[in-house]
Amino acid sequence: MSTATTTPQRGPRTDTPPAERHSRRFGLPIATALVMGNIIGGGIFLLPASVAPFGTISLVAFGVLTLGAIALALVFGRLAHRHPTTGGPYVYAREAFGDFAGFLTAWSYWITTWVSNAALAVAAVGYLDVLIPVHGSLAATIAAALLLQWLPALANLAGTRCAGVVQLVATVLKFLPLLLVAVGGLFFFDSANLGPFRAGDESALGAVSASAAILLFSYLGVESAAVSAGEVRDPRRNVGRATVLGTLAAAFLYLLTTVSVFGTVPHERLVASSAPFTDSVNLMFGGSWGGTAVACMALVSMVGALNGWTLLSAQTPYAAARDGLFPKVFARKRRGVPTAGVLVTVALASLLTVYNYTAGTEGVFEILVLVTTFTATVPYLLSSAAQLYFLLSGQADRVHRPRLVRDTVLTLAAFGFSLWLVAGSGYAAVYQGVLFLFAGVLVYAWMAARRQRTGTGAGAAEDTPRA
Repeated sequence: MSTATTTPQRGPRTDTPPAERHSRRFGLPIATALVMGNIIGGGIFLLPASVAPFGTISLVAFGVLTLGAIALALVFGRLAHRHPTTGGPYVYAREAFGDFAGFLTAWSYWITTWVSNAALAVAAVGYLDVLIPVHGSLAATIAAALLLQWLPALANLAGTRCAGVVQLVATVLKFLPLLLVAVGGLFFFDSANLGPFRAGDESALGAVSASAAILLFSYLGVESAAVSAGEVRDPRRNVGRATVLGTLAAAFLYLLTTVSVFGTVPHERLVASSAPFTDSVNLMFGGSWGGTAVACMALVSMVGALNGWTLLSAQTPYAAARDGLFPKVFARKRRGVPTAGVLVTVALASLLTVYNYTAGTEGVFEILVLVTTFTATVPYLLSSAAQLYFLLSGQADRVHRPRLVRDTVLTLAAFGFSLWLVAGSGYAAVYQGVLFLFAGVLVYAWMAARRQRTGTGAGAAEDTPRA
């Protein structure tokens, strides 16, 4: 069934076609799982060793990052309460600052999703190799990476219900073993293993900043529920709660597992470790089965993250396409899922994966991974700025005056956190990310010229969502 609607004004859509209404399947548990699953990818299995050279002061960086992520989560919750529609940051930026800001937000976030998927797939192959040796053959390695990307894509193409079930199961399967290891580590905790508070030559502030730069990528995904608000039941109530609950749960798991590994693996060994969870499990329980167990957990974690990011990769282009800012093919839905967005995203991620393996230059791919930190912060910055605009504009339908000061301080904290994310991504990543953003200007010019030529204003539904 198809219907056509037009919206003469620029504001975001608040109408929900019957087909889209029928496809909503996400309640609070699945929405929370989506946030957790996207924040917790594969990085958690490497984080303790990555920050160990800075000493236990790196735990302070965890705390600072968590506070910033919570501030951002609360801002997204407030914005989603006012704009409970698919698109998240795109919707907020466009409502506040117009079509071009909305397009840059959608374009930047889209880049983040498919580059992240390529990175996750390549990392997952490393853990798969522990279970099924594939690195001996380049063809087998590439095939495994592509399979790990296309399986979550097929789950998404099966519909939002299937994607939600996969996300919930993956989150539970990775959360419980990690929590078990974290809690178990507390029983084997030995403070003598912690090492110095500040292990390097940096100042305390420098050590915290350096640790935070490593940890930044691991906190991306806080916006997940807001981006998929159109697929969440009762989004005004559930998006904000899912965002905060998912961020808190992920931060708690990050901190607890890191403390446990710090306390079970001697500092000198941890600094040189390439598999800190394996070392921790082996020291806690003995034997050499830790590597296999950790590999299984990492694979489950990454497949869940790939499933969630694949869903998000289609939602923002879908919202932009409905407003005439992306090609209209991205606005077509089947079983609640924008099929073109999923297929184009997984195709781009697959090409990038193949390029990474055939080029044989890990440095290029590492820069692209850091680019995702930068490109993700563009929507964060614009969303925080949009909330500040709504608060200071004095519009009674958006401002809760008794909470105005508190919300303003919270928004400024989220904006500052986003700027810190940009700084932490590094000069090379910012340079590459800006090039990606400017490439999108050509796409915007093409779409704007097309609207001018056809007389279609931005905001008109160029295509109809399909059940």
